[in-house]
Amino acid sequence: MASWRNILWLGLKEIRSLVSDWVMVLFVAYAFTLAIYVQATGTSNEVNNASIAFVDEDGSALSKELINAFYPPSFQIPRTILASEVDDAMDEGRFMFVVVIPPQLESDLRAGREPDIQLNIDATAMQQAGIGSNYIKNIINNRISSFLRRTDETSSGPINLVIRKVFNPNGISSWFISVVAIINEITLLTVVLCGAAVIREREHGTLEHLLVMPLTPFEIAMAKVWANGAVILLATAASLFLIVHMALQVPFAGSVLLWFLGVVLYLFFATALGIFLGTISRSMAQFALLIILVILSLMLLSGGNTPVESQPDWLQYITFFLPSRHFVSFSQVIIYRGGGIGAVWSQFLMVTAIGLGFFGYSLAIFRKSIAVTK
Repeated sequence: MASWRNILWLGLKEIRSLVSDWVMVLFVAYAFTLAIYVQATGTSNEVNNASIAFVDEDGSALSKELINAFYPPSFQIPRTILASEVDDAMDEGRFMFVVVIPPQLESDLRAGREPDIQLNIDATAMQQAGIGSNYIKNIINNRISSFLRRTDETSSGPINLVIRKVFNPNGISSWFISVVAIINEITLLTVVLCGAAVIREREHGTLEHLLVMPLTPFEIAMAKVWANGAVILLATAASLFLIVHMALQVPFAGSVLLWFLGVVLYLFFATALGIFLGTISRSMAQFALLIILVILSLMLLSGGNTPVESQPDWLQYITFFLPSRHFVSFSQVIIYRGGGIGAVWSQFLMVTAIGLGFFGYSLAIFRKSIAVTK
């Protein structure tokens, strides 16, 4: 009982120390509010407000209909330019796409021929260029097909492909990016807070004060785990409801309590990782370098930015032992697909097992460090 009382009071000391550090408080507030909103809205997997121009060498009713098929918000209002202006316009970056409609386009189509339409792309914006080319191709093909159906020519495919998008019917990228951003911030901030707390006590000399008190390394470590974990959990709840749900209007299909249970399990691993990095680091600069190496790897290999299935087979076996991969996996199942405990229990079990194992290892390193200090 006395041990848990010590953990409680040491944890409250950690929280008071964090609250007194206004730079860290502002950093946590920014990371879970504005940073997530900017990540979700600042980048997009859809074409948005892309600049486009047309070179109309046909001047037919069909060419005018093709030009009028492009409008906001996906594209800017199309501009009509001359063929001699294409190179200069692309070099100056005035247009991302330039469509060249050849002469006699409508006549060739009516005669059953297959004329070429040239699409010039500024590929310096690779993602928008790749997605936008498919947008333009589909829009032009659909408009030409509908135009030909009003004449003697008919254009029909062998099948009618009906697309049904599940879990994100409108294909809004902010729904996915915002949740991944929260997951990344949880990993980053938890490790930073715990590791910085260990290094701060060593640099300020307060670790020596703790060593002369009747405290065990387990009590000191557990106090940092629950105190910093509670701060991150509170910040996550505020970010989920205020930013993701209210500001970005991302629906939450599953159980909120179940997801937060998974967050608690993951925080146990993340706090242990922070204690480990803070213990082996001899300065804040060294800790910052380790953060870049470790956290960046956890983020890139978690499956949040790219699917795990796209990784090489040998790398997938390695990432299976990363709790961040299972965290992303069960978050997607709960938040987007509305899965219950039956769908995520295996991920919960893996995160718990890895977290306990790594906490035991971190505690051993922390205990050895304290013994050296003594």
